[in-house]
Amino acid sequence: MTLHILHLADLHFGGAADVRQVEAVERIIPDLRPDAVVVAGDLCQRARHGEMQRARAFTNLAAATAPVYVIPGNHDVAWWWRPLLPFGREALYRKYRRYFGDDLAPTLKIPGATIAGALTSHGVGFLSLTWRVRDLAVMGYLPKGEIRRVAAVFQEAAPEDARVLVVHHNVLRGDLSHRMGLVRSRQAQRRIVASGADLVLCGHDHQEGVDVLPGSSVVVSTAGTLSTRSRAGRPGSFNFITIEPKAIQVTFFRWEADRGRFRASDTFAFARVPAREATPASPVTASP
Repeated sequence: MTLHILHLADLHFGGAADVRQVEAVERIIPDLRPDAVVVAGDLCQRARHGEMQRARAFTNLAAATAPVYVIPGNHDVAWWWRPLLPFGREALYRKYRRYFGDDLAPTLKIPGATIAGALTSHGVGFLSLTWRVRDLAVMGYLPKGEIRRVAAVFQEAAPEDARVLVVHHNVLRGDLSHRMGLVRSRQAQRRIVASGADLVLCGHDHQEGVDVLPGSSVVVSTAGTLSTRSRAGRPGSFNFITIEPKAIQVTFFRWEADRGRFRASDTFAFARVPAREATPASPVTASP
């Protein structure tokens, strides 16, 4: 069985959104005919109602073609209401929940795949503190409890199902930013491998990328952005993923501003090895 997932992140509805790119994606979704659309966080720029409403309109349109999966990113969390307080955190996600439901890390089951989320966007908290003040509301954290819950979901999935984990923060170091999205990044990587995931979908870094987690066969797809906040002025992008019984392919679709469209460019293919059978793996092909 072959599955296709349209992987987006960092739409940043609000002042940073690129309307032409967003509208181009809205037009192309029916042509790509994905089996699921995943938006890996940062639907908004400042977690305002108007931004949430536009994001909701986008997901509703996409849902006319395929089931849509969303998870909040750090820009979707109203962290300024409860910085560093361990209680009363309901306010952080109140607006997000109003438009996208109470479950912040839902599970979506489609024929051939189980898609589960782990919440990494917690606002300003003790577990995500860093020495860089500008990162206080930017860095994410992957709690052990989140991975335990995801692992239980994957254990209940059919043996042939692809196990897809969605988080917002990038779990591999960005090529241009040279930054990880998660504090305690090596610990987070080990937890992801232990969850039983075959594929991780993330964003946050504003640069497209794909690789495997060190010492594993877990494929990590990092989506770019549809906003004006891309790295080093790179064109906006999204990823299109093909999951086959023996392989996972990730294709980057990059924005062509002069033509007002996205075009498929680089494709990378990796051997698909279920986590319960996995040994360290490398890409089997990588073609520009």
